[in-house]
Amino acid sequence: MKSLRTLAPAAVAAAVALTLTACGGGSAAPSTDTQDGQEAEATEDGTPARGGTLTLGILQEPASWDPAQAHVGHMLQPFQAAYDTLLLREPDGTLAPMLASEWGYTDDTKTVLSLELRTDVTFSDGAPFDADAVVANIEHFKVDNGRQAAQAAAIETVTAVDADTVEIALSAPDPALEYYLSQALGLMGSPASLGTDEMDRLPVGTGPYVMVADQSVVGSQYVFTAREDYWNPELQRWDQITMKFLADVTSRVNALVSGEVDAALLDATTYQQAEAAGKALLEYGTDWQGLLLMDRDGAVNEALADVRVRQAINHAFDREAMLAQVGGGKGEVTSQVFGTATEGYDPELDDYYAYDPEKAMELLAEAGYEDGLTIEMPVLTPGAETIMTFVTQQLADVGITVEQTSAPAADYVANLGQGKWGAAWFSLFQGPDWVAVQQIISTNALYNPFDSATPEIEAAIEVLRAGGDDSAEAAAEINRIVTENAWFAPWFRPSQLYFHDPAKVAVEPQIQMAVPSIYNYAPAS
Repeated sequence: MKSLRTLAPAAVAAAVALTLTACGGGSAAPSTDTQDGQEAEATEDGTPARGGTLTLGILQEPASWDPAQAHVGHMLQPFQAAYDTLLLREPDGTLAPMLASEWGYTDDTKTVLSLELRTDVTFSDGAPFDADAVVANIEHFKVDNGRQAAQAAAIETVTAVDADTVEIALSAPDPALEYYLSQALGLMGSPASLGTDEMDRLPVGTGPYVMVADQSVVGSQYVFTAREDYWNPELQRWDQITMKFLADVTSRVNALVSGEVDAALLDATTYQQAEAAGKALLEYGTDWQGLLLMDRDGAVNEALADVRVRQAINHAFDREAMLAQVGGGKGEVTSQVFGTATEGYDPELDDYYAYDPEKAMELLAEAGYEDGLTIEMPVLTPGAETIMTFVTQQLADVGITVEQTSAPAADYVANLGQGKWGAAWFSLFQGPDWVAVQQIISTNALYNPFDSATPEIEAAIEVLRAGGDDSAEAAAEINRIVTENAWFAPWFRPSQLYFHDPAKVAVEPQIQMAVPSIYNYAPAS
């Protein structure tokens, strides 16, 4: 087996013993330490003592607890309580063993990934975790058509070689496969429950916690208690985790300030209230915010087929003002959609489109729209009404009329993916290069509903897919092409403003994730 990554059982425990500090910074310390460097109490077997109940405010609740319906970002966190993934993604993005103790590609083409599985793991219903369970989960994931179904798009077959060995064969190389196995695709549920109505309501996984059904209420809260027989007690930092569903940011800040929750994601309109109450802030970048200019062939709006119109839209925005007024000044302005932690990122592209209304009007006139044009855009409700007010005003200044259409949140993503609108506001996370390409650029991407493509982009995508020494250059080339051709109109990378009670909990942020992984919380001293 080539490129095999392996850790002995003791090293597995060390790999998942995360270094947590109050503000996500400072020097690293073993996870058995408290914030001030004093050793925390430990149980007789040497594992850290648990910290009672951790209560989190969450933005959205799962529509189903079936792992095939899991999402990413802040929607992955709830699933992590009940489900382990095949691979663990550490706070810095490094992949480590979890349910798979070893893994690696067996061929030079990187189309067959072999995984060696732990043999001491059971599901919360008592069923053994083994290769057949992995096969059942991945096959179920492929057919259940969840929101992250594209993560399995390249998987051709998944085979149980023996009880603790699985091989995943791909139709073409997928540089993000290992990453996906630490995300939705890697979540493992009990085969007997997959696809059942019961699993929609009650998760059955191998994870560190189990849901308490009679204390969990849809639309209100979900209560999890630590499993007695969990294979890795290092990850069980709490006796109980309660997740309170608080969709409205005002509700979250009030709950945080009052002590009803211990940690929650806030925004630029609420963070000062949390700071005044003595809550600790983790500030980190994850997303980009701006417009998806998706209709690059003019299927819905003919004007958007002209690159000059899309470039004019970019020049129409005062990004500094947008950051100040919409983002509360928390973040960085940008003209590119690739994140700073990716190989495709180019700092020179951050200011590629200067705020220049005269230039915007010149481009519109060159494109034949000197008298202006109209673009229909959805208004995500609730949440984006204020944002779209600024969008409408700034585009109107250069002669572009925005015709607003109300778009309820429940259907927003689905409608974007179906190409209902030619342009739309959204906030999207900036994942690794291949993940970003598969999310917004390739013809398979959810946010490329009109299948926009050019020979140059397709050629660079194939180089990136193959990996190797030229992959970073290919990612940068893709970024340059979509920026110059205005496939998007980014404004800024907003800061995630995650607050917690420093007297009770220490938290470490998770790279490229809107909220920390469930493993990144530890009791404070």
